Amino acid sequence: MEEKRIMHYRSSHIILLVGEGDFSFSLSLARAFGSASNMVATSLDSRESLVLKYGSASSNLSELEVLGCTVLHNVDVGNMSQHLYLKNKSFDRIIFNFPHAGFVCRESDELQILLHRRLVSGFFKSAKSIVSSSGEIHVSHKTSYPFFKWDIEGLAVIEGLILIEEVDFQQSYYPGYSNKRGSGSQCDHSFPIGMSSTFKFCCLTI
Repeated sequence: MEEKRIMHYRSSHIILLVGEGDFSFSLSLARAFGSASNMVATSLDSRESLVLKYGSASSNLSELEVLGCTVLHNVDVGNMSQHLYLKNKSFDRIIFNFPHAGFVCRESDELQILLHRRLVSGFFKSAKSIVSSSGEIHVSHKTSYPFFKWDIEGLAVIEGLILIEEVDFQQSYYPGYSNKRGSGSQCDHSFPIGMSSTFKFCCLTI
């Protein structure tokens, strides 16, 4: 079967997507591949909560499952390596787009930044246990103020990960992808992505 590709991802990759909103990013990949049998897509929310929060969630999930995607809910990125389905798996690509710890205070407040950093650190710690030896962990993130203060690369280094590459992220690269705020009364609204990058990490080998 001919290999298909969209940006950094190929149909031959075993892919784990975490922290999905309405699952439109997962669906963008699945449509590009013509199949999602190589993909596991997860959310922190329950399926019932997703359908209430996002107008397109139900149809996106149904299409993903028809395409062969394994969909998991109530998955916390901080302990996903212990999840019954995931803990014995190995993934070529693990993707977390625009991580966010929820709206506690203003994005520029130190407490809010600390909560975001804890979320990303927990993700890195868990992801490195289930990424393949030649695999990559990808985080897409805003690079403008105050988001650069999260120091994504520094958090990765602490967990024994090294930056392979930082590449520009554009929503148009992924047809059908609609980023979501994820919480509050405007949870189904998109937020301006602005200047953003996909940071690609791999595990440090001795």
